[in-house]
Amino acid sequence: MTASHRTTDFALLDRVSREVSSTAVDLVASSESVHGAVVLATCNRFEAYLDVDDALAHQPAVAADLVFSALAESVGEDAATLRSSSELLRGEEAIRHLFAVSAGLESVVVGEDEISGQVQRALTTARAEHTTSSPLERAFQRAARTSREVRHATDLGGAGRSLVRLALDLASSRFSDWGEMRVLILGTGHYAATSIAALRARGATDIRVFSATGRADIFATRYGVRAEYELTPAIIDADVVITCTTRYTVTAADIPDAGAGAPERRLIIDLGLPRNVDPEVGTLSGIELIDLELLALHAPLSELGAGAQQLVASAAAQFGAEADAVPGIVAFREHIFTTLDAELTRVRARGGDQQDTERIEEALRHLAGMLVHGPSVRARELAAENRAAEFEAALALIYQLPVERPARDLRAGDATA
Repeated sequence: MTASHRTTDFALLDRVSREVSSTAVDLVASSESVHGAVVLATCNRFEAYLDVDDALAHQPAVAADLVFSALAESVGEDAATLRSSSELLRGEEAIRHLFAVSAGLESVVVGEDEISGQVQRALTTARAEHTTSSPLERAFQRAARTSREVRHATDLGGAGRSLVRLALDLASSRFSDWGEMRVLILGTGHYAATSIAALRARGATDIRVFSATGRADIFATRYGVRAEYELTPAIIDADVVITCTTRYTVTAADIPDAGAGAPERRLIIDLGLPRNVDPEVGTLSGIELIDLELLALHAPLSELGAGAQQLVASAAAQFGAEADAVPGIVAFREHIFTTLDAELTRVRARGGDQQDTERIEEALRHLAGMLVHGPSVRARELAAENRAAEFEAALALIYQLPVERPARDLRAGDATA
């Protein structure tokens, strides 16, 4: 299920992203048909990726009910509003979408650098909460690999497109010389580090950092900037404030009338979702606020052409083909390793020297692995040629192995609801 800046109001995404911490856990607990869930909540999207059984896979409306019922536990009526602007994807469509998101092709700023890391952190969170599954693991790991391949094959890596850079591009039209600007960064995470690099590339030298968690000293030492310890005085003394934190929200009360000596005009850049800055701040005298909604209006259209999209589509198709090979590979592995376990039981029953027994066991396990590897590789190659059935027929002919294949075929074209 996906809802993003393309279809959903930023204010709604803002509210939802504040309250989604338990959604994946609620989803897995909601039904025995849900085997795994990964929730991705970034600065411009909310998505839930589910691994479900065959019956639920053919009932998209029921699957959607589960997602939004779980979400309603956290966000109440906003869940129904979000549902009206969301899209449900299945099978290869869902995989292709995940790969495109991870490569930055669906971001506000096409090709942004940060999204791939955010996708993988969503997987890490799912692991910690025990909500992931083997199919989800494979999909998200392949998404990371595809993202790297897209960046290597296109100009993504060198173009440096990101929300931070776009925001500073907009800010540059307000200032003639970044070297004269006093810049305050609120937060010490990845965006903060990216902001420092982008600021220095534009000539900024007076950069300060404030952290509500007490990490300002460590961060300042690491990046060669100045630590600030009180929020309001630090904001008053800055020409530009960049917020990169989820710890708190800057309100109008944090920016009182600065009085003599303060900048006549102050620019505040809010890179957060949830918002780091209350919209009321933008109404204060002498304050200009740049937030994600404004950034979306100025985000450049994709300059990547069909190349990156084709790479993503090809990777998704290959992933789907490999998934077709999995049932046959699983059946073959189970046959080989069941035979191995039976033989090891006989070896142990003979008794004898324990070290000799362990060497025999190690050798047999190595042999079993080699026996499995070649046919598994060939099975994936056949699946890529839409010939997975031939591999399964060979297993039935030679080993009399039944292959349990899911009844569904969730490839492109059977995806939306």
